[in-house]
Amino acid sequence: MKLNFGQPSLGGRIEVPGDKSISHRSIMFGALANGKTVIRHFLKGEDCLSTIDCFRKLGVEIEETDEEIIVHGTGWDGLKEPSSILDTGNSGTTTRLMLGILAGLPFHSVMIGDESIARRPMDRVTVPLASMGADIAGRDNGRFTPLSIRGSKLKTIEYRLPVASAQVKSAVIFAALQAEGESVIIEPEATRDHTEKMIEQFGGIVRREGDRIIIKGGQSFKGTDVYVPGDISSAAFFMVAAAIAPDSEIVLLNTGLNETRTGIVDVFKQMGADMTIEKTSFKGEEIGTITVRTSKLKGTEISGALIPRLIDEIPVIALLATQAEGETIIRDAEELKVKETNRIDTVVDELKKLGADIEATDDGMIIRGKSKLHGGSVSSHGDHRIGMVMAIAALIADGEVKLENPEAIAVSYPEFFEHVNQLIK
Repeated sequence: MKLNFGQPSLGGRIEVPGDKSISHRSIMFGALANGKTVIRHFLKGEDCLSTIDCFRKLGVEIEETDEEIIVHGTGWDGLKEPSSILDTGNSGTTTRLMLGILAGLPFHSVMIGDESIARRPMDRVTVPLASMGADIAGRDNGRFTPLSIRGSKLKTIEYRLPVASAQVKSAVIFAALQAEGESVIIEPEATRDHTEKMIEQFGGIVRREGDRIIIKGGQSFKGTDVYVPGDISSAAFFMVAAAIAPDSEIVLLNTGLNETRTGIVDVFKQMGADMTIEKTSFKGEEIGTITVRTSKLKGTEISGALIPRLIDEIPVIALLATQAEGETIIRDAEELKVKETNRIDTVVDELKKLGADIEATDDGMIIRGKSKLHGGSVSSHGDHRIGMVMAIAALIADGEVKLENPEAIAVSYPEFFEHVNQLIK
């Protein structure tokens, strides 16, 4: 795809697609609940459609209309052994969370994903699940897909997460919900808590005591209505676009502002961005309108407890930092190495092609601004977030940017280029 925007100003109001994390979990809890769940503003990206496909193969009726997804929940006991392989596509969330669900169900299932999933480590989930009694086999002793899961009677666990990962935490929570007694999960840093909030939204109970999350097994859930707020990870691309494009102002409506996800808001404040936020809430999830204008930015340091709250936004924050005065240092972000790509190396390599002064470190990157970006040939490497970073970079580049494999963006943001064109003045 050839992108030659001519360094435009941007303006307008958009509502970004529904939050990917919440969309996945709404299908999962809707299926595990008894009765009907109606989901509005669901993200119909490829990843979330993979989750729908998996539950249909488990015997759950799921209807799709233009406005709603309707899940006819079967409860835990109504799920059926799949007659074919569960294909999770490019979705790490589907793969890891499904492991926690399938581990305690009384049948055999097999999961596989695409080439990217085949490279992503699953032992961070299979190891704690095995200690609960799960029977999971796969390549390299269950480290990689394909994975075979023979449902077992699970026992409780007290587990300290070795890395701050919402996917690992959620997988263990789903398994703990099927064990007898109480399980405890201890987080090194707070991670996104959509799973915990959704347990409560579907009528269940979860307790948090400091860094300890306590889950009682044997709970049942009741179908409900779910509204999926706009995904702040998707909104981040247009927040950055507004801040770095000339004479711009973008308003992002109904965006999720869960405090475990708003690290990028904190970074914008640290860097001096011109931004205002109006908040409201729906069923425990904070939502708001974010307005960002062209900004004079300064470099900053991003590390520690902030990292889990913006891990998916780091690639586009790196682009933001190329347009800030001074140096930006990102530390403690080793988790980026096991995403759809090694996002540390990939972001650095691709932004360098456009003239950025950026270098990789063992756990992050160093960006020196302010850089004038130019045209060039770049690739998404099949990673939706890398693809969107390069497209936003093309908005301020002097010259044409040729983006290889732009279709990867549809994984999380099918309307992305439509919204880009809509915002160009």
